Amino acid sequence: MSRIIAGAAAGRPLTAVPGTGTRPTTDRTKEALFSWLEARDWLEGTAVLDLYAGSGALGCEAASRGAASVLLVERDRKAVAACRANAALVNRARGADVVRVRAGSVEQALAAEAASVDLILADPPYPVAGPPLEAVVEAAAGRLAPGGLLVLERAARDVAPRRPRGLEEVEVRVYGETALYLWQDER
Repeated sequence: MSRIIAGAAAGRPLTAVPGTGTRPTTDRTKEALFSWLEARDWLEGTAVLDLYAGSGALGCEAASRGAASVLLVERDRKAVAACRANAALVNRARGADVVRVRAGSVEQALAAEAASVDLILADPPYPVAGPPLEAVVEAAAGRLAPGGLLVLERAARDVAPRRPRGLEEVEVRVYGETALYLWQDER
């Protein structure tokens, strides 16, 4: 069972997406990522975009730890329901409507949402690769505020994704079967 690790909603269990259609980020990977982000002041007061949100665990963790706003983007009907339940849980714990959910494709959300964000968490299904993945990552990079950070989660055994134009590689972190690519806007 996935849970919120730290912050206002610490320890609260998250609603899981029924079935096998999503691949949740492990608590070990989530804890390591968020420790890294917190140590570098990437959470408090930031605007966060969680693409391919699944249950919304990553975005909800960011909100629990002090993000000013979080948008969870998911198209699967069951996953959207889990996102809404988890957003409500974190919003209650924070005492404010910090987390919103957008039902629809990542491509549609990136085209429709105009505001820039400080942090993008992207955990696309592993079959999304090659040119389709590159197109989404390029579009996401265009939504970053100057100096913003894009975190892309992929299988560690996969070929490293192409870094988007205008972003520099900060670090690649590997946790078992998972690789996290951390890229920062150069502006």
